[in-house]
Amino acid sequence: MSLPSLRLTASLAALGAATVVLSAPATPAKADEGMWTFDNFPIATVNEKYGTNLDQAWLDRVRNAAVRLQGCSASLVSGEGLILTNHHCVVSCVQDLSDAQNDYVKNGWMPATREEEKKCPGQTAEILTDITDVTDRVTAAGAGLEGAAFVRARAAEIDKIQKEVCGDDRKLTCQVISLYRGGQYKLYKFRKYEDVRLVFAPEFQAAFFGGDPDNFNFPRYALDAAFLRAYEDGKPVSTPNHLTWNPNAPKEGDVTFVAGNPGSTSRLLTMAQLEVLRDQQLPITLIQTSELRGRLLEYATTSEEAKRVSVDPIFGLENSFKVYYGQQGALTDPAFMAKKRAEEQELRQRVAADPALAQRIGDPWAELERASAAQRDLYLPYRQLESGPRSQLYSYAKAIVRAAKERAKPAAERRAGYSEADIAALGRRLAQDAPISDDIEKIQMSFWLSKTREYLTVDNPSVKALLGKESPEQIAERTVEGTRLADPAFRAEALAMTPEQLAASGDPMIQFVLANDDAAQAVRTQWEAAVSGPTSRAAEKIAQARFAVYGTNLYPDATFSLRLSYGQVKGWTYRGVTVEPFTYIGGLYERNTGAEPFNAAEDWLAAEGKVNKSTVYDFVSTNDIIGGNSGSPVINAKGEVIGAAFDGNIHSLGGSFGYDGELNRTVTVSTAAITEALRTVYNQPRLLRELGVRR
Repeated sequence: MSLPSLRLTASLAALGAATVVLSAPATPAKADEGMWTFDNFPIATVNEKYGTNLDQAWLDRVRNAAVRLQGCSASLVSGEGLILTNHHCVVSCVQDLSDAQNDYVKNGWMPATREEEKKCPGQTAEILTDITDVTDRVTAAGAGLEGAAFVRARAAEIDKIQKEVCGDDRKLTCQVISLYRGGQYKLYKFRKYEDVRLVFAPEFQAAFFGGDPDNFNFPRYALDAAFLRAYEDGKPVSTPNHLTWNPNAPKEGDVTFVAGNPGSTSRLLTMAQLEVLRDQQLPITLIQTSELRGRLLEYATTSEEAKRVSVDPIFGLENSFKVYYGQQGALTDPAFMAKKRAEEQELRQRVAADPALAQRIGDPWAELERASAAQRDLYLPYRQLESGPRSQLYSYAKAIVRAAKERAKPAAERRAGYSEADIAALGRRLAQDAPISDDIEKIQMSFWLSKTREYLTVDNPSVKALLGKESPEQIAERTVEGTRLADPAFRAEALAMTPEQLAASGDPMIQFVLANDDAAQAVRTQWEAAVSGPTSRAAEKIAQARFAVYGTNLYPDATFSLRLSYGQVKGWTYRGVTVEPFTYIGGLYERNTGAEPFNAAEDWLAAEGKVNKSTVYDFVSTNDIIGGNSGSPVINAKGEVIGAAFDGNIHSLGGSFGYDGELNRTVTVSTAAITEALRTVYNQPRLLRELGVRR
């Protein structure tokens, strides 16, 4: 499935997590390659290739129906705020609504009435309304500056631009998006809905049939679909602009479009940057992810409750591990790296052939080599000290401590993102009430502390300060058991405190973070000065060169901003084996063994005699997607939704760094299968009527 989302639950949601650098091929896009912005979509190319009749009105309709969730994508599919997405995009919500007596992850969420739809803690739905070019303002802000000063000046100007347009309006989100690695900056304005409720989610075993062995593989037999609804003022939002539900499956060769928010790609990284990823960052990430997964899997065997509360974090970790493994495989493939090296050399040669251009940009590749060398030295302390554990309680404490520190400064001296409006928004996020497992928190905390000690060594001053005379397990036990941060009321109280008051609060998690935050922020400052600042500077120069050589017939790297890709329903052939583009519901029963993870859900077993086994279940297409695209609507040429993208095939895991049109495939659950499930398996006439489907 896919980007580790904010709660690390996702499949497609995991594809884009390795780095935050931007993408576009070194040469103009070929085949069905590209995650295009809506203001630079190659309409003429698509119409010529596929015989379609797309126009600006078609693009506008699709854009206005596309929805961005926390870490995922989605689409409006009715006039009453109904939203289609993936099950793995809502499983955190389903788990938050569950308890020991009502396990909705296991049994599914299927309310009989609209009044029973419940709010998903922390979830938002955002619809893109406007795109404005702000490149000149952002680039001017950093003129003449270097290192950390450059990073902070740019961040301050971006923060200013966002606040000028959206202010304190909670119904709006403004985000300045960096495109083409600093070549362009666009202000994206969204209409935001903060009341998002769960409408329907199947059983986990139906949504994730085949488990980790089938993840990023095909054939698939997964009903990875769910419905949400946007509310405002206690009522469903009126959404006259929505996609029409098509209950019929596509045919092989049909053109398909995916509208969503791909998380992050790195297709423009230089060889120096790719080598750091290959040699250091990905191996460390793989080792730590694997070990943490093992600890959680062991814990899950201790009781039924332990198994229940660990479903979401284990799912996310397993998904992430497979993504990182696939990325490492791409970077250790000699042929793939030779292709990347050739692309870089081509651009460098074209720059060298233009003396004026060469003089203007200098040698940014050498600058990136120096930044990459610094990155090798700083990565471990930055990863361990500044990034911190996956603990939710720790993240609460860190956010509160840093807000208190910044609030104590004059407004002009604060870091970007810490205005009074920003802190108020943080307060609203902290007010969200979601259950927290102390056992999971202790595992996350103790693991992070033990790995920090292991990687930075016992004698490191920061490690000595972190641990003192205690073991990682003792600190985890003391801070998790003693903190009051699981209570939203206390979080609100703590957010209003000064650093001195926090220190005197007696809360062990807050005190722990407060005691070690200066060291973490010092590492962050070093990183900005030696890595992120010089990298941004050099990337901007390469972007200038790329525009000079190739123009705008390129797509930008993914940035978790709205994109549109095009392709067609098509299987693939690999090492003499041809994979057909469709699976059918009947295949679920043939694949069922009765043993996890190939045990069909009970509702599906009960419906075997009634369900139409010839219905297309999942299908693949050549669309170029990445993590964050999870839940994206798959749309036909008429603008109708025909499925929800939920995965890529195993070959697509190198998609962070490049696209292979012969092998890379998007995996989609069809609207035909969702319709059949709602009709025959789950008896949901209310939803079918809203989707315009006649029984």
